[in-house]
Amino acid sequence: MIVRWETEGLQTVGIVCLVIMFLKLMHLLGLIDITETDSSDSDLELSTVRHQPEGLDQLQAQTKFTRKELQSLYRGFKNECPSGLVDEETFKTIYSQFFPQGDATTYAHFLFNAFDIDRNGSIRFEDFVIGLSVLLRGSVTEKLNWAFNLYDINKDGYITKEEMLAIMQSIYDMMGRYTYPCVRDEAPSEHVDKFFQKMDKNRDGVVTIEEFIETCQKDENIMNSMQLFENVI
Repeated sequence: MIVRWETEGLQTVGIVCLVIMFLKLMHLLGLIDITETDSSDSDLELSTVRHQPEGLDQLQAQTKFTRKELQSLYRGFKNECPSGLVDEETFKTIYSQFFPQGDATTYAHFLFNAFDIDRNGSIRFEDFVIGLSVLLRGSVTEKLNWAFNLYDINKDGYITKEEMLAIMQSIYDMMGRYTYPCVRDEAPSEHVDKFFQKMDKNRDGVVTIEEFIETCQKDENIMNSMQLFENVI
């Protein structure tokens, strides 16, 4: 896979990459192909797994998926994760398969933490499908809120330059050898410096959710990336 880095668009890579990687994970788990289901799936077959997800009606109310879509998504998740949970090591293993010549460990760690809503070291089906709903069918604001949570590594409600650089560097570590033209080692830092300054409007050294959303909404590349995968399933 070859990725072309735009000179002025490196700041969008984090948002685009998280969606692409999420879709790769879906593909591996067999979740993208929506097929007809029978009545045996209507209760999410709760007795077959150790972790019992929330009821179908509740998940339908929390997401923008239909009942039939949720049934199919759960069947694929259950087949690959019989325990009903995905731990971080499994998550990292999945990403390493897509980037064997890069190091996806750090990015997978950040992305895993963004999905692990309860901070208990595992991703439940509920966590997975709620995140999927936001990324594929959420509003622009909902998607940007999700992306902000990814960049806010320590979950204190702010993004620091160091956090933004850590995310960008992890993406470079994962994909750098597949880019054209090759990215200079200092390029991620240079672009983060430029984009962070653009976001940090009051120059207080941190980016708030309001600053993040306002800046992203004015960036044509980011707005385009928000629409890429709305009709995947």
